Amino acid sequence: MIENTVIIGAGNLATQLALVLFEKGLHIKQVFSRKIESAKELAEKVNAVFTNDLAQLLPDADLYIIAVKDSAIQEVLENLNLSEDSLIVHTAGSVPMSILEGFSNNYGVFYPLQTFSKNRKVDFSNIPVCIESNHPSNFLKLEKLGERLSGSVNQINSEERKTLHLAAVFVNNFVNHFYTIGADILHDKKLDFDLLKPLIHETAEKVQTLNPFEAQTGPAKRNDKAILNAQLKMLHDKPGFQKIYSLVTESIFQLQQKHDHGLL
Repeated sequence: MIENTVIIGAGNLATQLALVLFEKGLHIKQVFSRKIESAKELAEKVNAVFTNDLAQLLPDADLYIIAVKDSAIQEVLENLNLSEDSLIVHTAGSVPMSILEGFSNNYGVFYPLQTFSKNRKVDFSNIPVCIESNHPSNFLKLEKLGERLSGSVNQINSEERKTLHLAAVFVNNFVNHFYTIGADILHDKKLDFDLLKPLIHETAEKVQTLNPFEAQTGPAKRNDKAILNAQLKMLHDKPGFQKIYSLVTESIFQLQQKHDHGLL
């Protein structure tokens, strides 16, 4: 049973994970961050001690959660000074579990599939928690922990998790970038982005009940060349946006053609 945890990191995911674990009654023993101010800020929210020295991590936690940027995981591991039997997990979507091999006899991945921001509380109850471990006993521990947070706990291996993360980049990071482009286009004409929010909400709601392909609408799907050409001309002063518009339009059209010919 996992009751005592150490959080290694104090960024978006580390913050929200520490907060929900604390809320669910787990003891956050310690928070680490390279920036002592960040470690202190998060530790104070979860009644933990804090440090910016990996060599000073408390040795008796049930679980050590590495929630740092992907490129920093290896450095963290190389500077840990823990028992060889400590249970260590990382939380990264595209980093294989094998990166933990050799640093402990007990390790795994605890990956909540969601977008996180430090100051925006999320409801973990429906967030898919993707788990992988090097031993069945460790999987059971992580599974029970996941079930305390979410109703969706899934055994997902490293290759599957990489695929999930790739798909998530498209449906979250890229879509949010399109919001940014839309906001920029509106800003030029002194129009309020709030005007688009009901449309954004309905678009997200539709894919809860419809296949995303079936939910697709717009001039690209219809191959309405008059509108497509007119809108491209409107972007004459934004060549980067023109390229994105043309590329995505072509992708939508090609998928529609495949569907119409029975290839999709």
